[in-house]
Amino acid sequence: MTLDDIETGIVLAVDKPYGWTSFQVVNKIKWQIKRDLGVKKFKIGHAGTLDPLATGLLLVCVGKATKRIDELQNGRKVYTGTIVLGATTPCFDLERAIDAYYPTTQLTEDLIRETSRQFVGDIEQVPPMFSAVKVDGARAYSYARNGELTEIAAKRVSVYSFDIPAIRNLGCDTPVPSLETLGSPATDPHEKELYRHPQGIVPPMLPQVDFRICCGKGTYIRSIARDLGLALGSGAFLSALRREQVGSYSVADAIHIESGKDVSF
Repeated sequence: MTLDDIETGIVLAVDKPYGWTSFQVVNKIKWQIKRDLGVKKFKIGHAGTLDPLATGLLLVCVGKATKRIDELQNGRKVYTGTIVLGATTPCFDLERAIDAYYPTTQLTEDLIRETSRQFVGDIEQVPPMFSAVKVDGARAYSYARNGELTEIAAKRVSVYSFDIPAIRNLGCDTPVPSLETLGSPATDPHEKELYRHPQGIVPPMLPQVDFRICCGKGTYIRSIARDLGLALGSGAFLSALRREQVGSYSVADAIHIESGKDVSF
Protein backbone atom coordinates (compact mmCIF):
# COMPACT_ATOMS: atom_id res chain seq x y z
CA MET A 1 0.00 0.00 0.00
CA THR A 2 1.20 3.51 -0.86
CA LEU A 3 0.29 7.05 0.10
CA ASP A 4 -1.48 7.32 -3.27
CA ASP A 5 -3.73 4.44 -2.22
CA ILE A 6 -4.70 6.37 0.90
CA GLU A 7 -5.42 9.47 -1.19
CA THR A 8 -7.50 7.76 -3.86
CA GLY A 9 -9.02 5.16 -1.53
CA ILE A 10 -8.66 1.39 -1.48
CA VAL A 11 -10.86 -1.56 -0.52
CA LEU A 12 -8.97 -4.37 1.21
CA ALA A 13 -10.52 -7.84 1.11
CA VAL A 14 -9.45 -9.52 4.37
CA ASP A 15 -9.94 -13.12 5.50
CA LYS A 16 -11.00 -12.51 9.12
CA PRO A 17 -9.64 -15.11 11.55
CA TYR A 18 -11.75 -17.05 14.05
CA GLY A 19 -12.13 -15.23 17.36
CA TRP A 20 -11.29 -11.75 16.05
CA THR A 21 -13.83 -8.93 16.12
CA SER A 22 -14.24 -6.87 12.96
CA PHE A 23 -12.99 -3.88 14.95
CA GLN A 24 -9.77 -5.72 15.82
CA VAL A 25 -9.09 -6.35 12.12
CA VAL A 26 -9.64 -2.68 11.25
CA ASN A 27 -7.52 -1.55 14.19
CA LYS A 28 -4.60 -3.78 13.21
CA ILE A 29 -4.62 -2.51 9.63
CA LYS A 30 -4.95 1.09 10.84
CA TRP A 31 -1.96 0.69 13.18
CA GLN A 32 0.21 -0.83 10.45
CA ILE A 33 -0.63 1.89 7.93
CA LYS A 34 0.27 4.55 10.48
CA ARG A 35 3.54 2.81 11.27
CA ASP A 36 4.62 1.99 7.71
CA LEU A 37 3.47 5.12 5.88
CA GLY A 38 3.72 7.68 8.66
CA VAL A 39 0.13 8.78 8.13
CA LYS A 40 -1.32 10.22 11.31
CA LYS A 41 -4.94 10.68 10.31
CA PHE A 42 -7.07 8.96 7.68
CA LYS A 43 -10.50 7.39 7.34
CA ILE A 44 -10.93 3.64 7.71
CA GLY A 45 -13.90 1.35 8.31
CA HIS A 46 -15.44 -1.96 7.31
CA ALA A 47 -18.43 -2.82 5.15
CA GLY A 48 -20.44 -5.30 7.20
CA THR A 49 -19.64 -6.79 10.60
CA LEU A 50 -18.61 -10.43 10.98
CA ASP A 51 -19.21 -12.06 14.36
CA PRO A 52 -16.05 -13.05 16.27
CA LEU A 53 -16.89 -16.76 15.89
CA ALA A 54 -17.28 -16.36 12.11
CA THR A 55 -14.44 -16.34 9.60
CA GLY A 56 -14.09 -15.12 6.05
CA LEU A 57 -14.46 -12.04 3.94
CA LEU A 58 -14.36 -8.65 5.64
CA LEU A 59 -14.10 -5.60 3.38
CA VAL A 60 -11.96 -2.86 4.95
CA CYS A 61 -12.28 0.54 3.28
CA VAL A 62 -9.38 2.99 3.55
CA GLY A 63 -9.34 6.69 2.67
CA LYS A 64 -11.93 7.87 0.15
CA ALA A 65 -13.11 4.27 -0.27
CA THR A 66 -15.04 4.72 3.01
CA LYS A 67 -17.61 6.54 0.85
CA ARG A 68 -18.35 3.13 -0.71
CA ILE A 69 -19.28 1.40 2.54
CA ASP A 70 -23.05 1.68 2.02
CA GLU A 71 -22.71 0.49 -1.58
CA LEU A 72 -20.61 -2.51 -0.57
CA GLN A 73 -22.93 -3.45 2.30
CA ASN A 74 -25.80 -3.66 -0.20
CA GLY A 75 -24.00 -6.35 -2.23
CA ARG A 76 -25.17 -9.97 -2.20
CA LYS A 77 -23.35 -12.17 0.29
CA VAL A 78 -22.54 -15.87 0.26
CA TYR A 79 -22.09 -17.79 3.51
CA THR A 80 -21.17 -21.39 4.19
CA GLY A 81 -21.24 -23.20 7.50
CA THR A 82 -22.95 -25.76 9.71
CA ILE A 83 -26.22 -25.77 11.65
CA VAL A 84 -26.57 -28.23 14.55
CA LEU A 85 -30.05 -29.64 15.21
CA GLY A 86 -31.40 -31.00 18.47
CA ALA A 87 -30.13 -28.28 20.80
CA THR A 88 -30.17 -24.51 21.34
CA THR A 89 -27.92 -21.83 22.78
CA PRO A 90 -29.03 -18.38 24.04
CA CYS A 91 -27.13 -16.57 21.27
CA PHE A 92 -27.83 -19.09 18.47
CA ASP A 93 -24.12 -19.92 18.08
CA LEU A 94 -21.21 -21.11 20.26
CA GLU A 95 -20.58 -17.87 22.13
CA ARG A 96 -22.67 -19.43 24.90
CA ALA A 97 -23.08 -23.03 26.01
CA ILE A 98 -25.96 -25.29 25.00
CA ASP A 99 -28.94 -24.54 27.23
CA ALA A 100 -31.48 -27.13 26.02
CA TYR A 101 -31.80 -30.38 24.08
CA TYR A 102 -34.74 -31.46 21.91
CA PRO A 103 -35.87 -34.65 20.15
CA THR A 104 -34.59 -35.33 16.64
CA THR A 105 -36.19 -38.70 15.88
CA GLN A 106 -38.78 -36.99 13.66
CA LEU A 107 -36.11 -35.59 11.33
CA THR A 108 -35.44 -36.89 7.83
CA GLU A 109 -33.31 -35.51 5.02
CA ASP A 110 -36.44 -34.79 2.98
CA LEU A 111 -38.07 -32.92 5.87
CA ILE A 112 -34.96 -30.81 6.50
CA ARG A 113 -34.54 -29.88 2.83
CA GLU A 114 -38.25 -29.18 2.38
CA THR A 115 -38.37 -27.00 5.51
CA SER A 116 -35.29 -25.02 4.45
CA ARG A 117 -37.23 -23.79 1.40
CA GLN A 118 -39.42 -21.73 3.76
CA PHE A 119 -36.45 -19.41 4.23
CA VAL A 120 -35.85 -18.57 0.58
CA GLY A 121 -37.29 -15.31 -0.78
CA ASP A 122 -38.24 -12.11 1.04
CA ILE A 123 -38.77 -13.23 4.62
CA GLU A 124 -39.49 -11.66 8.01
CA GLN A 125 -36.63 -12.21 10.44
CA VAL A 126 -36.04 -11.22 14.08
CA PRO A 127 -32.34 -10.42 14.65
CA PRO A 128 -30.59 -12.22 17.54
CA MET A 129 -30.43 -10.58 20.95
CA PHE A 130 -26.67 -11.05 20.75
CA SER A 131 -26.30 -8.71 17.77
CA ALA A 132 -25.34 -5.14 16.90
CA VAL A 133 -28.93 -4.14 16.08
CA LYS A 134 -29.85 -0.91 17.89
CA VAL A 135 -32.71 -1.01 20.39
CA ASP A 136 -33.65 2.28 22.07
CA GLY A 137 -30.29 3.76 21.11
CA ALA A 138 -28.14 0.88 22.42
CA ARG A 139 -26.80 -2.29 20.79
CA ALA A 140 -28.92 -5.37 21.45
CA TYR A 141 -25.91 -7.34 22.70
CA SER A 142 -25.42 -4.81 25.52
CA TYR A 143 -28.84 -5.79 26.90
CA ALA A 144 -28.25 -9.51 26.32
CA ARG A 145 -24.87 -9.60 28.04
CA ASN A 146 -26.33 -7.80 31.05
CA GLY A 147 -29.09 -10.40 31.28
CA GLU A 148 -31.74 -7.88 30.23
CA LEU A 149 -34.54 -8.98 27.93
CA THR A 150 -35.83 -6.59 25.30
CA GLU A 151 -37.98 -6.89 22.23
CA ILE A 152 -36.42 -6.64 18.77
CA ALA A 153 -38.67 -5.85 15.84
CA ALA A 154 -38.75 -8.22 12.89
CA LYS A 155 -37.35 -6.93 9.62
CA ARG A 156 -37.63 -8.00 6.02
CA VAL A 157 -34.56 -9.59 4.45
CA SER A 158 -33.85 -11.35 1.16
CA VAL A 159 -32.52 -14.91 0.89
CA TYR A 160 -31.77 -15.86 -2.70
CA SER A 161 -30.75 -19.50 -2.14
CA PHE A 162 -30.38 -21.99 0.72
CA ASP A 163 -28.47 -25.06 -0.44
CA ILE A 164 -27.69 -28.08 1.75
CA PRO A 165 -24.73 -30.09 0.41
CA ALA A 166 -24.63 -32.52 3.34
CA ILE A 167 -26.61 -33.75 6.37
CA ARG A 168 -24.89 -35.88 9.02
CA ASN A 169 -25.85 -37.97 12.08
CA LEU A 170 -29.53 -38.42 11.35
CA GLY A 171 -30.96 -41.37 13.27
CA CYS A 172 -27.97 -41.61 15.60
CA ASP A 173 -28.88 -43.89 18.52
CA THR A 174 -26.33 -42.43 20.96
CA PRO A 175 -28.19 -40.45 23.65
CA VAL A 176 -27.42 -36.76 24.00
CA PRO A 177 -25.76 -35.55 27.22
CA SER A 178 -28.53 -35.38 29.79
CA LEU A 179 -29.58 -32.18 31.50
CA GLU A 180 -31.61 -32.41 34.69
CA THR A 181 -34.77 -31.96 32.63
CA LEU A 182 -35.15 -31.78 28.87
CA GLY A 183 -34.98 -28.09 27.99
CA SER A 184 -33.43 -26.98 31.31
CA PRO A 185 -30.46 -24.60 31.36
CA ALA A 186 -26.92 -25.97 31.37
CA THR A 187 -24.15 -24.58 33.54
CA ASP A 188 -20.85 -23.74 31.87
CA PRO A 189 -17.73 -22.35 33.57
CA HIS A 190 -16.83 -20.52 30.34
CA GLU A 191 -20.18 -18.77 30.07
CA LYS A 192 -18.82 -15.31 30.97
CA GLU A 193 -15.70 -15.59 28.81
CA LEU A 194 -16.97 -13.94 25.66
CA TYR A 195 -15.63 -15.46 22.43
CA ARG A 196 -13.57 -18.02 24.41
CA HIS A 197 -16.01 -20.89 24.42
CA PRO A 198 -14.04 -24.16 24.16
CA GLN A 199 -13.96 -25.58 20.66
CA GLY A 200 -15.24 -29.08 19.94
CA ILE A 201 -18.11 -28.88 22.41
CA VAL A 202 -20.82 -29.80 19.87
CA PRO A 203 -22.10 -33.23 20.97
CA PRO A 204 -21.05 -35.48 18.07
CA MET A 205 -24.33 -37.42 18.01
CA LEU A 206 -26.44 -34.36 17.13
CA PRO A 207 -27.55 -33.98 13.49
CA GLN A 208 -25.52 -31.42 11.54
CA VAL A 209 -26.53 -29.59 8.37
CA ASP A 210 -23.91 -28.07 6.06
CA PHE A 211 -25.28 -25.11 4.11
CA ARG A 212 -24.52 -22.51 1.48
CA ILE A 213 -26.71 -19.40 1.67
CA CYS A 214 -26.81 -16.44 -0.70
CA CYS A 215 -28.58 -13.45 0.83
CA GLY A 216 -28.99 -9.69 0.89
CA LYS A 217 -28.07 -6.95 3.34
CA GLY A 218 -28.96 -7.37 7.01
CA THR A 219 -29.60 -11.13 6.96
CA TYR A 220 -28.58 -12.95 10.15
CA ILE A 221 -27.56 -16.55 9.49
CA ARG A 222 -27.85 -17.24 13.24
CA SER A 223 -31.52 -16.28 13.01
CA ILE A 224 -32.01 -18.61 10.05
CA ALA A 225 -30.50 -21.41 12.17
CA ARG A 226 -32.84 -20.60 15.07
CA ASP A 227 -35.89 -20.40 12.80
CA LEU A 228 -35.03 -23.65 11.01
CA GLY A 229 -34.88 -25.37 14.41
CA LEU A 230 -38.24 -23.90 15.39
CA ALA A 231 -39.83 -24.98 12.11
CA LEU A 232 -38.47 -28.52 12.54
CA GLY A 233 -39.43 -28.71 16.23
CA SER A 234 -35.89 -29.74 17.04
CA GLY A 235 -34.08 -26.59 18.11
CA ALA A 236 -30.92 -25.51 16.29
CA PHE A 237 -27.84 -23.33 16.53
CA LEU A 238 -24.96 -22.26 14.32
CA SER A 239 -21.69 -24.09 14.94
CA ALA A 240 -19.63 -22.66 12.06
CA LEU A 241 -19.95 -19.71 9.69
CA ARG A 242 -17.73 -18.42 6.90
CA ARG A 243 -18.43 -15.50 4.56
CA GLU A 244 -17.26 -16.47 1.10
CA GLN A 245 -18.34 -13.53 -1.02
CA VAL A 246 -19.59 -9.92 -0.89
CA GLY A 247 -20.72 -8.54 -4.24
CA SER A 248 -17.84 -9.10 -6.67
CA TYR A 249 -15.29 -9.66 -3.87
CA SER A 250 -14.30 -13.24 -2.97
CA VAL A 251 -12.51 -14.61 0.07
CA ALA A 252 -10.33 -16.59 -2.37
CA ASP A 253 -8.61 -13.30 -3.22
CA ALA A 254 -8.44 -11.97 0.34
CA ILE A 255 -5.33 -11.12 2.34
CA HIS A 256 -4.63 -13.04 5.53
CA ILE A 257 -4.13 -11.51 8.94
CA GLU A 258 -2.55 -13.05 12.03
CA SER A 259 -1.86 -11.93 15.57
CA GLY A 260 1.70 -10.66 16.03
CA LYS A 261 2.45 -10.60 12.30
CA ASP A 262 2.39 -7.82 9.73
CA VAL A 263 -0.32 -7.76 7.09
CA SER A 264 0.91 -8.26 3.51
CA PHE A 265 -1.07 -5.73 1.48
